[in-house]
Amino acid sequence: MFDLTFEPNDVADILIDLAQRETKTFSVQFARGLIDSMKTVTRMHKNSLKSAGFRVLKAPDIPSVLIELGYVSNKQDLKSLTSADWREHTADSMAQAIDRFFTTKLAGGRRMNGQN
Repeated sequence: MFDLTFEPNDVADILIDLAQRETKTFSVQFARGLIDSMKTVTRMHKNSLKSAGFRVLKAPDIPSVLIELGYVSNKQDLKSLTSADWREHTADSMAQAIDRFFTTKLAGGRRMNGQN
């Protein structure tokens, strides 16, 4: 994040707001890519992309997503969660989405932490 100590409050507020907007955009872009990658290997909820105001997802300069893989109270989900093959395929699809996201952002000359 930028050091805004010496910036006037209104300028600092604007810069933080801009960073938060860009980060939210990055998070949504990453989430969409993650869903596209994961749906090729696992069953997905009909409305896969949702948002919430979890504090851990609100860093102004770090894109973030929360992935819910299933419920242990659901027999089909539990079967998947306890399958080494399912976990490996799901983790691989997530890793591919992460690689694609950061490769695209870095190749475009934009870095998530404000550095070029």
